[in-house]
Amino acid sequence: MAYIGTDIGGTFTDLILMKDDGSVRIFKALTTPENRTRGVLDAMELAAEATGVAPEQLVSELQYFSHGTTAATNAFIERKGARTGLLTTRGFEDTLRIQRAMAGWVGMPAHEISHFSIRKVPEPIIEPGDTIGVVERVDYKGDVIVPLDEAQARIAIQTLVDRGVEAIAISLLWSFRNPAHETRLAELIEEIAPGMFVTASSRLVPIIGEYERTSTTSINAYLGPVIHRYINGLESAVRDFGYNGPISIMESGGGVLPASEAAFQAANLLTSGPAGGVLASQKLGEQLGYRNVLTADMGGTSFDVGLIVDGQPLLETVREVGRFHVALPSIKVTAIGAGGGSIARVVDGHLTVGPESAGSTPGPACYGRGGVEPTITDADVVLGIIDAKYFLGGKMNLDVEAAREAVRKYVAEPLGLTIAEAAAGIREVANNQMADLLRSVTLRAGFDPRDFALMAYGGAGATHAHQYSEVAGIGTVIVPNTGPAHSAFGTVTGDRHRSFSQAFGQHAPARFKKASDHIDLSVLNRSFGILEQQAIDALGEKVEIHRFIGMRFRQQVHEIAVEVPEGEIDGAAVDALVDRFEVQYERIYGKNTALRISGVEFTALRVEGTSPVVKPQPQKVDGSGRSNRPIEQRDVYFYGSGFVHANIYRSEDIGPGFPIEGPCIIERPDTTIVVGPGQTAEMEPFGNIIITIPVAD
Repeated sequence: MAYIGTDIGGTFTDLILMKDDGSVRIFKALTTPENRTRGVLDAMELAAEATGVAPEQLVSELQYFSHGTTAATNAFIERKGARTGLLTTRGFEDTLRIQRAMAGWVGMPAHEISHFSIRKVPEPIIEPGDTIGVVERVDYKGDVIVPLDEAQARIAIQTLVDRGVEAIAISLLWSFRNPAHETRLAELIEEIAPGMFVTASSRLVPIIGEYERTSTTSINAYLGPVIHRYINGLESAVRDFGYNGPISIMESGGGVLPASEAAFQAANLLTSGPAGGVLASQKLGEQLGYRNVLTADMGGTSFDVGLIVDGQPLLETVREVGRFHVALPSIKVTAIGAGGGSIARVVDGHLTVGPESAGSTPGPACYGRGGVEPTITDADVVLGIIDAKYFLGGKMNLDVEAAREAVRKYVAEPLGLTIAEAAAGIREVANNQMADLLRSVTLRAGFDPRDFALMAYGGAGATHAHQYSEVAGIGTVIVPNTGPAHSAFGTVTGDRHRSFSQAFGQHAPARFKKASDHIDLSVLNRSFGILEQQAIDALGEKVEIHRFIGMRFRQQVHEIAVEVPEGEIDGAAVDALVDRFEVQYERIYGKNTALRISGVEFTALRVEGTSPVVKPQPQKVDGSGRSNRPIEQRDVYFYGSGFVHANIYRSEDIGPGFPIEGPCIIERPDTTIVVGPGQTAEMEPFGNIIITIPVAD
């Protein structure tokens, strides 16, 4: 039987083909922005061709199909979602526009925030005229103090329908305490406009925080119809190939959703692709014995960094996407525009790289598809790092002269450098940007990057990891065997996942002695029981459940999710949770920053449920018959050393347990692994390359 995982990136669409024997093959097709499903089908056809069968036969052997997508992210950032209406409590129609007074700067780079003249509010996802207040009011206890005016609500709904909205978001005050009014509004919408896409905040994100809840609900409604059409198109295309099995979509929180649920969880797909790579890294880290891992995905468009601490991915309960907030648990991934296709330019006499990308069309100059400006990939070609004749295993020849001309015209001449110096400068700027991000992600979370191994993946990840890791002070780099399509591998090996939350809203007051004296344990246990049952209903009796309580010091904004042990929660367990929260807080924000004396709020309860997906076990590499010798030598430029006569190896010639001294290059059909001067590389038994970098203490 076969298993396929796919992931659509800015330049390439990746496909992982797994078999029951644990064998894994990687295929890459150019991403087709005009119809992204086409790129998936192209990759499937490449897989069929490589295995010597017709696409129909490959699909007939297929047991499982999974998919990671940037469709939600692209639609949101480019503001190509559906026209959406918002029903909210009358008098609170401007919640989305106010954004807790953050509208003018949230999501902007730090250097822009400091310039007040260039601050601006984000382009709205819902026009003010498409937001209508309805007469109703529920108080903080969930008591109805103003009944829902159904006659006025019907008029509001009809008004939105007449305006041509495709989706309606419902977010009422305190609806997470009492969802009756939101439920009734959803029923009225179905009555007046059957089939209208509806998202109610009390179903999607029943937590405290008027703006965050409204923003998340609105984004979900805004993206829902777009994702529905996209997933339907993908499913229809795969079904037309003859596939009748399950189709799963990677979601941001760390697992996969059935395709039938994806549209209704559209906001949960905003970091779909990057989440797959972090999950795959977590599993590989467990296999290799690494508990603390920095994940670094360098594709064609961006450089995405995640953090795995003590074997678990770092999560965030609220994140900013496209300058709005999403209050759904997700694997924390931080990105910058530094991928292989990132464009290098000279601006006011300074060399800049990214964030703009050449993408797959027109692509880097060396692709010969119309691109004329130099990119990181062009620099790699000019410097002899990437073999122009072996790109994608020789299936795509690169134009070295076009790359040299782009670097000469746009960087070398303006800066008075040689072509090689200019290309090396492009790499150096990009690598330092990536090293800065690695340091930022770890230090801001209270960790030292030197305490982590780095998982380098994505098509360009292994090409640059030797340098940006050294700059960041990281001594161990792991290049996964599935690295060029690691996110796709994460989608096919990811377990089914659902997250369920509920506002809690109890606290221990200032100068408390024991938090358990102030928390209603019966309500706490009953609430967790309800959430756990929801996870069981969604994923079955064999679901693995993890429980969390969101906690913060009173009058503070930093909330931390503290894991709750299994079983009944008693007073001693509550007091232990507060102690654990304080330790976690000071680990992140520094010693003596905890304000226990101010009291502690228990803000929200969350249950994470996972159910395993059947997948083959990894296969060890048979090292017999491998020469462990270089195929040639060529001149390769290393920053600070100039051109160096370096050994060139092919990955299929290298066996486990054979150390390789740098500087050298290990070529694969789908990526180029660079080992810098003074570094060593070795393949471990499962085919993953581990690079050891000498770093200063």
